[in-house]
Amino acid sequence: MDAALNPLLSDWSAPHALPAFDAVRPESFRPAFEAAMREHRAELAAIVADPRRSFESVIAAFDCAGEGLARIEALFYNLTASATTPALQAVQREMAAPLAAHWNAVRQDAALFRCIEDVWQRRDDLGLDAEQRRLVERIHQDFVRAGARLEGAQRERYAEVVQRLAELTTVFGQNVLHDESDYMLELQDEAAAKGLPRFVRSAATQAAADRGLAGRMVITLSRSLVLSFLTFSQHRELREQVWRAWVGRGERTGEHDNRPIAREILALRREQAALLGHACYADHALADTMALTRERVWALL
Repeated sequence: MDAALNPLLSDWSAPHALPAFDAVRPESFRPAFEAAMREHRAELAAIVADPRRSFESVIAAFDCAGEGLARIEALFYNLTASATTPALQAVQREMAAPLAAHWNAVRQDAALFRCIEDVWQRRDDLGLDAEQRRLVERIHQDFVRAGARLEGAQRERYAEVVQRLAELTTVFGQNVLHDESDYMLELQDEAAAKGLPRFVRSAATQAAADRGLAGRMVITLSRSLVLSFLTFSQHRELREQVWRAWVGRGERTGEHDNRPIAREILALRREQAALLGHACYADHALADTMALTRERVWALL
């Protein structure tokens, strides 16, 4: 798509600096992502080429880089989460690996990491205020946690793992969404709706109308509707049906079964953690949290 015709690459001039939603199409995203990634790479190359190694030329510049990409990603993932379509889901699957590869290449850019580590090593001598120092430490930690210190075969394998995880987690989420949108329980009579307050009945009536069942009430696996139904319904058997459908999303045999995907995700996360020197993925995940260790988590629980 010509950049001049792509609404995602033109000025976002709607109120609150939003894009022209009526002009955005699923086919707008791939060329927009590709252009934004090229722009981001150029911004990062300029940081590396700058001979200065100051907070402003490295850390602040890195923090500001990729604004266009972040803006498009924010729009895209908000749409796929709240107003998705099969066409958007196809783009999401198509772009999962390229976007993961882009961000992995950023975090494992050896020249860029040397610039960041140089500032990090001199952070005590640069006269930084608390916010600046925190930004230096946060960015440096993000790079290390993303494998910036890996070399050779380990670096290559880490990139492969990250890209595959991006693909798998995208499919996993789409399978859950499929089961959510595929399920519907119609409330056949007043007894089936016993205990439901007016706002739940209104939501169920609207859900039915959206599915061409005007004048009826249906319970879907929309979070706000299913949780309200489970809270207020006085029909135990129907509550059980809805609950089992809710907790069983992605666990039905067939095209959208998440169980083999979950097994591969767990295996790759274990490998990812091992590449970064952790005993298991829990150790890797907790190292960047307040708890820090599994032992402290268990103590809290």
